[in-house]
Amino acid sequence: MSHNILRYYLLAVNLMTFLVYGFDKWKAVHNGHKSKRQSRRIPEASLLLLAALGGSPAALLAMYFFRHKTLHKKFRYGVPAILLLQVAVAIYFSLSLR
Repeated sequence: MSHNILRYYLLAVNLMTFLVYGFDKWKAVHNGHKSKRQSRRIPEASLLLLAALGGSPAALLAMYFFRHKTLHKKFRYGVPAILLLQVAVAIYFSLSLR
């Protein structure tokens, strides 16, 4: 039962992360045009938080799919580091539960 909850959580957080990164890229492109009303962007801390909450695979995929935040060092190195840390923790817990 708890494995299903974890799977649904990870699916949801990754889907949300991918969509939020895409939405932020859309806002970045459309705010570049001179419009009277510019909408606010998603804070970088929120984007990184989504990755840290389990959405790191989708964050990495979205970065390269949308070509968004790939030049920022904290994203280029931070998101893969978060993903590696999450994989290491998952391996540790899966081995310790045996």
